[in-house]
Amino acid sequence: MKKILIGFYILVIIGIIACISNSKIFLKNNSPAIAAGQKVYNKNCVVCHGDTGKGEGEKAGTALNNQNFLNSVPDKNLYNYIKYGREGTGMPDYGPRFSEEELKNLVAFIRNWQTKNIDFDVPKEISGNPVNGEKLYNLYCQNCHMEAGAGMLRMGTALSHPQFLKYTTDKQIWISTAYGREETRMGPSLKGLDGVRQLKKQDISDIVTYIRSLGEVK
Repeated sequence: MKKILIGFYILVIIGIIACISNSKIFLKNNSPAIAAGQKVYNKNCVVCHGDTGKGEGEKAGTALNNQNFLNSVPDKNLYNYIKYGREGTGMPDYGPRFSEEELKNLVAFIRNWQTKNIDFDVPKEISGNPVNGEKLYNLYCQNCHMEAGAGMLRMGTALSHPQFLKYTTDKQIWISTAYGREETRMGPSLKGLDGVRQLKKQDISDIVTYIRSLGEVK
């Protein structure tokens, strides 16, 4: 019996160590990559995205320090956003200016703002009716994101921008539409949440399908 208890305690300890390791707690304050990424951020990104990453810079910038955003975007897409930018907007392409190491360090620094893991309830397949999606978009989204997703400075992201559509998944767009971005003007839209809009899951999939269609050659 004593040996069984000892074995059980060992398994518990191993489990705790594994959980801590997977949560990256030890990387939060001590990672050289995060420290190096902060230097790159302070030099190049603060003016738009702000000291705390909440979009409070002198120039307009997306709120990066946002738990819904950070829980929906993979590191690969963060990397691509930085490297390729958004042509014709205030977000330049940093690929020619930063080394690979600087790009990865900057991603590590931004990821360090993620303080919790959120389990979003997202459909396995996101497919809908773009005609209905356009109607819903015009009714609920156009005020900020403008007609046909053109976007407006300090109002809403240009959803029809080729680089946004290329490096953003349908799942990301669905989550942003359904759950919004806390501490921003982008409120939740999914029925049952606190937003003014109370859309069904399929309604949101229709909107995503319409937004995706904006990148198709007419």
